[in-house]
Amino acid sequence: MEVLNRILIVDDDTIFRESLVAVLHKRGYECEQAGDGQQAYEMIKQNSYDVVVTDLEMPRKGGLELMDAVNVFAPHINFIVITAYATMESAIVALRHGAFDYIVKPFKFESLIIKLDKLVQHKLLVQENARLRREVNLQYDFTNIIGQADAMKKVFKMIQLVAESDSNVMITGRSGTGKELVARAVHYNSPRRNGPFVTLNCSAVPDNLIESELFGYKRGAFTGATQENPGLFQQAQRGTIFLDEIGEVSPNFQMKLLRAIEQKEIYPLGTTKVVKLDVRIITATNKNLEKEIAEKRFREDLYYRLNVVNIVMPGLSERQGDIPLLVNHFIQKFNKAMGKNVQGMTNEAMHILQQAQWRGEVRELENVIERAMIFTDGEWISDDVLPQYLFERIRIPTPDDSFSSLDEATKQFQRNYIIGAMKKFNGHRGKTARYLSISEPTLYRRM
Repeated sequence: MEVLNRILIVDDDTIFRESLVAVLHKRGYECEQAGDGQQAYEMIKQNSYDVVVTDLEMPRKGGLELMDAVNVFAPHINFIVITAYATMESAIVALRHGAFDYIVKPFKFESLIIKLDKLVQHKLLVQENARLRREVNLQYDFTNIIGQADAMKKVFKMIQLVAESDSNVMITGRSGTGKELVARAVHYNSPRRNGPFVTLNCSAVPDNLIESELFGYKRGAFTGATQENPGLFQQAQRGTIFLDEIGEVSPNFQMKLLRAIEQKEIYPLGTTKVVKLDVRIITATNKNLEKEIAEKRFREDLYYRLNVVNIVMPGLSERQGDIPLLVNHFIQKFNKAMGKNVQGMTNEAMHILQQAQWRGEVRELENVIERAMIFTDGEWISDDVLPQYLFERIRIPTPDDSFSSLDEATKQFQRNYIIGAMKKFNGHRGKTARYLSISEPTLYRRM
């Protein structure tokens, strides 16, 4: 009984109290006893208890008065109340005062054992939830998002600034840039961090279902509604809801969403009962919503309600210096998943990754590393295992590209000339070297 180390039994019936203590001792519980609320109060001030099982009606401080007094300095103590007055009113009052559970006299001691076992499971669940929340908070701390480029430093700064506010946030950027990761970072560094984080990809839900998905519905509200569904907004109460691809929702639902935001309330389908909302909204989109507004596909008033603060996610083309960091992160991730010991990438392979155009952004880079790891037997990923299409996406510098010197520009031209030749021979280094009339070591150096 490690989670319930000490139990205090409080009752003015001596025979009942001592009998209960004896039974609990036999079940492995460590118990002490008090004859009234005042004695119990003094004992609790001097000792540490996990659970107090107390009668409601006692001289010198009743059970409710004892709970109120103890909650001031020891709110972690759980109370189970005993009453001989078998009314729901007394039970409800006890629960409102913070009791974990109640039991009505007369009762079999086994009934109390069941409630204590239930409390054990509850405390274990609370401890596990606390552990998971600590892990999640660590995982989504903004300092752990991979990136050192100036563009990412701006994102980190924005997360810091907006996390402590309760304003709605819109995250914009291309698909695969990590918008949901940033949304989680905002939530788990905000005052709502202990509340739920609920997500919905709006593009994955048909327009005729998105209202019921978000607002919920009562049983029988429509064909197929065989049971009540509270909806995602209610599930996110006192937390954050993340609506990805918000630009995909229809104008009809945009109006309903706007009303919910402005009134801070919703009506589940099939009912006229209003549900008040206490939810922060974070949205994301890869669309140009200002263009959508101009073309009458997105409501301007809703846009301004959602876009109180805007976080712009940079693409990999704006943070090429972060690619080695991301590659190392993904290698470590897949080493654990695949049981491998890959140390890194060859310079040639890394150069290809840094010069390629990433249409799928970080998500595509992760997929490429996963694929490369599958085909890598040794400790280093070579360009041989990179997908051929990457060689076809090499960015060829234009005259407008800035170089610090003629020598740098010449080296860059040589690299891209070699890469162009490698495309011709499907990445085969030996054939490329022979075609260029240079040795393979020279090919490596000039890459």
